[in-house]
Amino acid sequence: MKFCNFCGGPVALQIPEDDNRERHVCQSCGHIHYINPKVIVGCLPTVGDRILLCKRAIEPRFGKWTLPAGFMENGETSAEGAARETWEEAAAKAIDLELYRIFDVPHISQVYLFYRCSIENDDFGVGPESLESALFTEQEIPWEELAFPTVRELLREFLEDRKIGQYPIRNTVIEYPRR
Repeated sequence: MKFCNFCGGPVALQIPEDDNRERHVCQSCGHIHYINPKVIVGCLPTVGDRILLCKRAIEPRFGKWTLPAGFMENGETSAEGAARETWEEAAAKAIDLELYRIFDVPHISQVYLFYRCSIENDDFGVGPESLESALFTEQEIPWEELAFPTVRELLREFLEDRKIGQYPIRNTVIEYPRR
């Protein structure tokens, strides 16, 4: 960041008074610009014993399968955002949402919140960010074609949890792999 969003003045990295880390601070008006993590929200929709996945029509990971998810918007709750993403990507109305999984990914400044849900009337389709959507049984999940490690881990845990009928909320920190 080079210029202030409020007055257009130059900004510099400095530690503001009563803070403990560098922030972008306007050198003209003194406004502190906080840059915070992005929140990704999504659903793990099921119909009976099948899971709804979408094939991505956008980068990153074009053509790979994933759960319907995307960036949370201002003015919505995380559950509202997850339901919106499910509608946008799979033309499915998410119902009975229950928080299920949290992933902290600090090296890319992201937090993921996934909800278990059903879809109204078992109806789904394709949204503008998907090439196709489909229901998969456990045996049919395209494991080698999944777009993201978070989705792979979430699906594996869900399938194990489903066997015992208990769905605890879990939180995992995904560290950047060191070489």
